[in-house]
Amino acid sequence: MTENLFYFLAFLTLLCALMVVISKNPVHSVIFLIITFFTISGHYILLNAQFLAAVNIIVYAGAIMVLFLFVIMFLNLGKNQQDVKTKTITKIAGTIAGGMLFVVFIAAMKDAALTVSTPEEYNSQIGMVENLGAVLFTQYLLPFELASVLFLVAMVGAVMLGKKETGESHF
Repeated sequence: MTENLFYFLAFLTLLCALMVVISKNPVHSVIFLIITFFTISGHYILLNAQFLAAVNIIVYAGAIMVLFLFVIMFLNLGKNQQDVKTKTITKIAGTIAGGMLFVVFIAAMKDAALTVSTPEEYNSQIGMVENLGAVLFTQYLLPFELASVLFLVAMVGAVMLGKKETGESHF
C-alpha cells in the first residue's frame, strides 16, 4: 500500500513539476507548482516527517505561492505572453545551465551509498519535532542563529524601504 502511494505521489510530483516548466500560462504554472508542493508534503508524511510536511504546506504552498500568484496577476503577464520571442542565446544558456546541473547531480549520486534498513533498526521518532529541535539547537546552532539574524536584517530592510518619508507622495 505504501509503495503504491509512493509511486503515485512520485509520478504526480514529476508530472506537475514538468507542467510548471511546460505550461504557457503563468497562472497555470503556479497552480501546478502548488500541486507539486502538496505532493512533496505527501512524501514527507511517508517519510514520517510530519513537521516538515506541515511547514511545507504552510510556508510554500500557502504563503509563497499566494505571493507568486498575486505578483503574476498584478503584472498581468498572461495577456502579452504570446509576443515574447526567446532568443537563441537564451536557449543556449539554458541548455548549458541544465547540463551543468545534470553533471552536478551525477557527481552527487556517484558518491551516494544506498543502505537497506531492517525493521529492528527502524526508529519511528526520526522525523518528529523533538528530534529536529535537538539537532537544530546542538549540531546546527550557528547556522540556525545566522539564519535568524539574516531574517531579522531582511525584515528591518523591508520596513525601511517601505517607510514613507516626510513630504514624499505615493500614487
